[in-house]
Amino acid sequence: MIIFGTRGYLYQLAILTMVCGWCGNPAAHTLRKRVTKFTLFFVPLFPFSTKYATQCTFCGGEQQIPKEQAEQLLAQHAASQDGNPFGQAQAQGQPGYAPGGQGQNPYQH
Repeated sequence: MIIFGTRGYLYQLAILTMVCGWCGNPAAHTLRKRVTKFTLFFVPLFPFSTKYATQCTFCGGEQQIPKEQAEQLLAQHAASQDGNPFGQAQAQGQPGYAPGGQGQNPYQH
């Protein structure tokens, strides 16, 4: 007896701020990659379907996008990080942040 089937894997690639096509709000969107793999005796062997999608965290609307657009969004996200693990928010001078780690931090005494 041979047992075979499929199994789906969902990867969250990035969280992006975009204007939602469904609700029109500028909100965070998750960029996701869904991979479906062929399994033999419950062992995943090879992927046979890969799909990319963005989902709005405000309204929950999901839109499938082509691989090229997903790669472009991921590259833009990586470029906006610019080596700062906290993204652009602190680089733009948010309260509680001073370059070089000096300045007032209300959570640290």
